[in-house]
Amino acid sequence: MSRSSTSIELEPYPASVLITQPPSLHVKGYGTPPLTEDLRPINAPAHAVSAEQTENPTKGTTTIVLVTVVCVTGISSLLAGLVTVGLPTMATELQIPANVLLWPISIYALTCGCTLLLLGSVADVVGSRPMYLTGCILQSGFTLACGLAQTSTQLIIFRAFAGIAISFCLPSAVSIITSTFPEGKRRNIAFASMGGGQPIGFSLGLTLGGVFSDTIGWRWGFHIAAIINTIIFIVSFFGLPKIDEEQPHVWRRLATEIDWVGIVIGSTSLAMLSYSFALISESTSSIRKPTTLAMLIISIALIPTFILWVGRQENLGKPAVIPNSLWRNCIFTTICIGVFMTWGDVQQISAIQTSVRFLPAPISGALANLVMGLIAHKVRADWAVIFGIAMTSIGALLMCIIQPEWAYWACAFPAVFLNPIGADALFTVSNLVITSVFPSRTQALAGGVFNTIAQIGKSVGLATSGVIAASITEQSKVVDKESPDALMEGYRAAFWYLFAGSCATGLLFIWGLRGIGRVGVKRE
Repeated sequence: MSRSSTSIELEPYPASVLITQPPSLHVKGYGTPPLTEDLRPINAPAHAVSAEQTENPTKGTTTIVLVTVVCVTGISSLLAGLVTVGLPTMATELQIPANVLLWPISIYALTCGCTLLLLGSVADVVGSRPMYLTGCILQSGFTLACGLAQTSTQLIIFRAFAGIAISFCLPSAVSIITSTFPEGKRRNIAFASMGGGQPIGFSLGLTLGGVFSDTIGWRWGFHIAAIINTIIFIVSFFGLPKIDEEQPHVWRRLATEIDWVGIVIGSTSLAMLSYSFALISESTSSIRKPTTLAMLIISIALIPTFILWVGRQENLGKPAVIPNSLWRNCIFTTICIGVFMTWGDVQQISAIQTSVRFLPAPISGALANLVMGLIAHKVRADWAVIFGIAMTSIGALLMCIIQPEWAYWACAFPAVFLNPIGADALFTVSNLVITSVFPSRTQALAGGVFNTIAQIGKSVGLATSGVIAASITEQSKVVDKESPDALMEGYRAAFWYLFAGSCATGLLFIWGLRGIGRVGVKRE
């Protein structure tokens, strides 16, 4: 593997410090140092960890970190499930216009994805703990505001700000985990718990959304989430380790250590791309509109601009938000492509019944994360994610052949149960790989990169599968295009597309992750 021009210097430490804490790697700029096959920087000792890392966190610290990280990310997913199921009721009460009906769902992911790189970079300078606490309190406030919204515009705006609030938390959570736990089983379980909190939260959101919509009202879901989030903020404020709370020369470092131009280019491209795909997901006819086409073309054109800019920054030894040298690492590139690709019965049922039918997916997702966290350091990572993708492919195949008259338990249940296994098994492996290739002082940025790639994949996947389903339904020979028969033709085509994508992802992992071995193994 070719060596990067980025130099590595070992910071000197007094003898008294060296007894208890190994030296940290100081990397000039954000360019990644040359990597060995096990993803450690070349010339870096196997035992080198971040100077800020707690070697042996107490049980109390471990519990608080896990609970706070899991709960805040879980509440974000809970709200997603709540809005998914409760949207019809919200639309009726707030009189949401048809042309913005999906925006309470879409706007959250849009604003979150567009601010992850920025806030991840800022967190590495300001400190992950203060950024995390800021995100917690903002999420509490905007979640409560969603529950108090009196118009559709208010709901959409508050959901947009809530998406920005969670962008404070997600990258910082990754940095908190890597700073608190050394490489090994504890860190693996921490990442798995963070991933597992999302499907658990989503399942609770689906359940509560259905129950509240049909009983006391959807607003109570937001009120309860805000209360829980505030409690987590209080626990975090007093319990999270103050590893990086006091950062020297913050304003100077904000000006010199962050690739502001690269962030603006990348975030602008992502914002326009996500917005275009959100419009296409809402209505496939939007792709013919000049404004949508213009944004789509500009967003794609900004991608090579971004690549040229970060390449220039890296060559000059200046900060680059995502250095081009990272993509030379086959494992990192494969993982990112896999995350992008991995991340859709026609019945008239109540909100509660809908919630029940969704439950197998988050349950299996939580189990997949838990198992992956326990075995990540014991089994080869490529075998684990390939097995997970195979299960997802089987789930997609079952939905391809399902018939409307079949009972839910005959085909839909195993399909829904198997579907998330691949993505959730990949979650832990991806976090371990991506945080390994980024320097120790840019771990929040690493978390931002992971979540950004996932958001892009989610936007593209929803839009493309929606276009396929809508176009096939439109071409159906059934006269009534809104009938279950016509809709099933489109859905079936979309599931065949998803099945093909899952198979392609499996082949990618077989080729790109060969020889990766085990990840999350403690370095002695």
